[in-house]
Amino acid sequence: MMRRTATTGALVLALALTATACGDNGSSGDSADKELSGQSVTVAGVWTGVEQKNFQKILDAFTEETGAETSFLSTGDNVSTVIGSRIEGGNAPDVVLVPQVGVLEQFAESDWLEPLSNQVEKAAAMHFAPVWQDYGTIGNTLYGLYFKASHKSTVWYSPDAFDQAGVAPPETYDEMIDTGHVLAESGIPAFSVAGEAGWPLTDWFENIYLSQAGPENYDKLAVHDIPWTDETVVEALTTLGELFGDDKLVSGGGEEALRTDFPKSVENVFGDNPRAAMVYEGDFVAGLISDQLGKTVGEDAEFFPFPPVDGGDAPVVGGGDAAVVLKAGKNTEAGMALVEFLATPEAAALWAEEGGFLSPNQSLDLDAYADDITRQMADSLVGAGDTVRFDMSDQAPAAFGGTAGAGQWKLLQDFLRDPSDPEAIAAELEDAAAKAFGTS
Repeated sequence: MMRRTATTGALVLALALTATACGDNGSSGDSADKELSGQSVTVAGVWTGVEQKNFQKILDAFTEETGAETSFLSTGDNVSTVIGSRIEGGNAPDVVLVPQVGVLEQFAESDWLEPLSNQVEKAAAMHFAPVWQDYGTIGNTLYGLYFKASHKSTVWYSPDAFDQAGVAPPETYDEMIDTGHVLAESGIPAFSVAGEAGWPLTDWFENIYLSQAGPENYDKLAVHDIPWTDETVVEALTTLGELFGDDKLVSGGGEEALRTDFPKSVENVFGDNPRAAMVYEGDFVAGLISDQLGKTVGEDAEFFPFPPVDGGDAPVVGGGDAAVVLKAGKNTEAGMALVEFLATPEAAALWAEEGGFLSPNQSLDLDAYADDITRQMADSLVGAGDTVRFDMSDQAPAAFGGTAGAGQWKLLQDFLRDPSDPEAIAAELEDAAAKAFGTS
């Protein structure tokens, strides 16, 4: 696939931002850095720590070229609750980076969103595969621009641990389980599982389900066209439960995993005192390895694709954060200009060079990424085109798929604690899904 080279020089940024500043309001100007002077944009998203720091570089570039000041609000995982409260309180941000399709749909149905401008639509058609445009579209209206993507079918491992145990990256799920037992026999548990937040557990299930049950069933379950009590769901939960219930495979067992947040799960594998050989999660693991732990991706840490289950195809599950503009924001004009900038490969390149980031922008040159490992993941995700399946929990209503302490997050945490009865947890998942989808 050919990709246009993304240049981060000042001239290219200025040209890109001149287009965004003009937008659809009919205004024009010779200098983008004066177009939005005196205006400000408040941006909200889930990011903290390294991710927030890297996104700030993009906001700073936008400020430098347009004159608009920016501020960032970290919402935590309960995006819909925080944004809803701010809208009710008259203190809404201008732009929100929405991490779930279900939340995007909720915002649109609540009439909170401005349709994205013609400039954004043109940029999306130019730079993004149809699948990413579709996930940002509600009805026939484009409301969300997917700026940051994730490849959630990657398993990260310690080459040193694998070498000491004499094992190689597995090619099937059964081989991965066997490899985990060999690692345990060599003195180190297979996986550090991040169960403290719940969302990594949904990703475990989705990869197993997509491969084992197939894409057609995946699509049906994502929109609740089949119940969570379906035999395919019980089968996938049974497969997952066999891993969750094995203390040789899960470092510290389920109880410790429930106290392990995502950054700690990565540290448990790649920190100075490793407690496991592998951690499953998306491409964003790379940023924590390099920025938080100071290790070298490709030397101290490598990945293999999540392996196919029971003879199915290898899964490719993706996710992402969509930029939307709120009607209740104080400066929708500058907010729209920021989203127009985020649609450019130049904006994506600013974060790509820092690591821990993938872009669904097909026009971003792979050379913009900081290392070969990330280039491989980006090529895999973008190259998959419309065969990527979006994170299932992110497609669900937030009450079921995106809320801490509720729905899938809580019930899969319960399952991690006690995976002995897949049918029972499937029934509880169906009850929660029926309420959230309004089919009970």
